[in-house]
Amino acid sequence: MSAPLVLGVDSGGSGLRVALAEAGTAGAAEILAGRQPVRTGPDGIDAGHMREVLLPMARTLLEEAGRGGATVSAVVIGAAGMATLGDGLRAEMPRALAAALGARTVGLAADAVTAYAGALGQAPGAVVAAGTGMIAVGTDLTAWRRADGWGHLLGDCGSGAWIGRTGLEAALRAHDGRRGGSGALLARMTAVLGPPQEMPALLYPRTDRPAVLASFAPEVAACAARDGDAVAEGILARAAVAIAESAAAACPPAAAAPDGCRVSLTGGLFGIGDPLLVPLRAELARLAPHAVETPADGDPLAGALGLAGALATGSLRLPAHPTMLRVYDGSGRSLQSAHRRQQGTNPGI
Repeated sequence: MSAPLVLGVDSGGSGLRVALAEAGTAGAAEILAGRQPVRTGPDGIDAGHMREVLLPMARTLLEEAGRGGATVSAVVIGAAGMATLGDGLRAEMPRALAAALGARTVGLAADAVTAYAGALGQAPGAVVAAGTGMIAVGTDLTAWRRADGWGHLLGDCGSGAWIGRTGLEAALRAHDGRRGGSGALLARMTAVLGPPQEMPALLYPRTDRPAVLASFAPEVAACAARDGDAVAEGILARAAVAIAESAAAACPPAAAAPDGCRVSLTGGLFGIGDPLLVPLRAELARLAPHAVETPADGDPLAGALGLAGALATGSLRLPAHPTMLRVYDGSGRSLQSAHRRQQGTNPGI
């Protein structure tokens, strides 16, 4: 008898990715990617739109695998914004997936949790996910520890949006003749985005403001690495300190990690390379001497698929949480309390 089928889903700003595999064989997954992101409205992530996009992709994967009409034992969805905007998904998706795919168990997770599972599996440690935004999560397998991830207005310190915004501020300081300005950054801003007087109209009305800000982060990195601009170098050094602070806060304490806290740095921001990574590693070593940097084993989609396999086989070890990782049966009943009794106390984040 073949192993149960499981489905992993990664939902983010660039679209939806779905993977199908037999539990325990994630390396042999069939993957389908769509470029249409799931909409977010006044009530949070649009559950109806999620169904419209996800279910046809899941059926296509089943048919391509020669399993058309088969049921899926477990599904895990990792979604950007799940922790704060996922109430609609939590209310509707478990029953919808049970009805459409026969799913007996459904996990709804923040994308930081699926990034964690992809990077470190179900072992204790901490993961930093840094791109346009930035969040760090960690666990000792009894509770989650979260740092930052509060969005570009309240946090995401050190993220692509933060670096880009700080670089634009330095450009505008140079334009005004104020201290802390950078002529190199002013030149790059004018070349790629427009002159200073156009910046407010370019940024303030945009709903995708974080992405626009983050688009300037590579220019800051280039001014630091190529031009040796001291202001750009200082921005990256400050970003590194902010990221290290979040990583250290997410690490389980040394007493809970006697062999060291494995820390994985994931996300496109770290493609900046040494101008960001060298000061980050130095600051992390100072703040959390027990941290041990570990390469990520896989991406968030692999994490969602691995968690689905764990649900299908009853081997989930990562702790449940009301918004970070919640598990349901096909009737929509939360299995949170049962998992808590198995894992122990799990305080809110």
